[in-house]
Amino acid sequence: MITRRMLGLATLGLPLLNPAAAQTSAAPPAGTPQAGTPQAGFPERPVTLVVPWAAGGSTDAVARILAARLSQDTGKSFVIDNRAGANGTIGFTSVARARPDGYTLLVGTISTYAMAPHLYQLPYDNERAFTGVGLIAAQPMILVVPKNSPARSLAEFVALAKRPDSTMTYANSGTGSSTHLATELFLQAAGIRMTDVGYRAGAQAVQGTLQGEVSMVIQAASGLLPLIQSGELRALAISSRERSPVAPEIPTFREQGFPDYEAVEHIAILAPAGTPAPVVARMNELARAAMTAPETRERLAALAVTPETQRPEEWAAYNAAENAKWREVIRTRDIKVQ
Repeated sequence: MITRRMLGLATLGLPLLNPAAAQTSAAPPAGTPQAGTPQAGFPERPVTLVVPWAAGGSTDAVARILAARLSQDTGKSFVIDNRAGANGTIGFTSVARARPDGYTLLVGTISTYAMAPHLYQLPYDNERAFTGVGLIAAQPMILVVPKNSPARSLAEFVALAKRPDSTMTYANSGTGSSTHLATELFLQAAGIRMTDVGYRAGAQAVQGTLQGEVSMVIQAASGLLPLIQSGELRALAISSRERSPVAPEIPTFREQGFPDYEAVEHIAILAPAGTPAPVVARMNELARAAMTAPETRERLAALAVTPETQRPEEWAAYNAAENAKWREVIRTRDIKVQ
């Protein structure tokens, strides 16, 4: 039966509903993405992953592995945009100013989101400019000495450094870098003093250690493992909380008398502040699946990197703790960038 109300709807160009269908239609289950909501179909177009470092580095390599897997999993392009400079803060600034829609994201490292804010005057508010999508990977650092060093353990190294006539030195590839602060954290924990010998980059610092110009260097595992395996450098400790699967034979600082020592180059995805929570959650889900896929694990292992993921709600506490930790190291060790 056509009622007067139905005729009125028809004259307005509105569709006529089958009353029975209207009565039996059910709402979708709770939590199901709805058309028109931010996470429905995300991503629907290419996503830019800003890497605040030059192409060719370890963070760039991890980002490219991630982008390739995300593109495969979603059928949408994930594009790397290298924006290097100012210890990563140029790339961070570009993302802080980006539209908060999930289509411009940042692949950041601890040196920029937890260390740089306490070393530089930044053009953005580090505490408010970003939303954490979450950690994706971790790369430990390793303390190595020249192959002819008399120290064959961390305890022996510390004992040598504490001798009154000690002239021991360490290689520094950049004041305020993550490897520099990891070294200062160790010196503080061990209660030793060593002379800082500056190098232009990590490769030169490692080369100086190989040639015996310095007593030690702490660097990312990726650049050291081949030299350790060949016997050209001797590894004394690895900076992760537990022994790393990339080098399970190297003992940690923690198991050698430094229970509070941990200094890992964590890699995270950040989004501009104001990015809708459903988009952040969806991106986190995609990234965790991509980073823990067996093929991804295999590719990361070649870089001495392991997947380490977290959910968005875990980011704030983690980030606050890391900022507090490195702020204190910078303050107590009186580290200043000229």
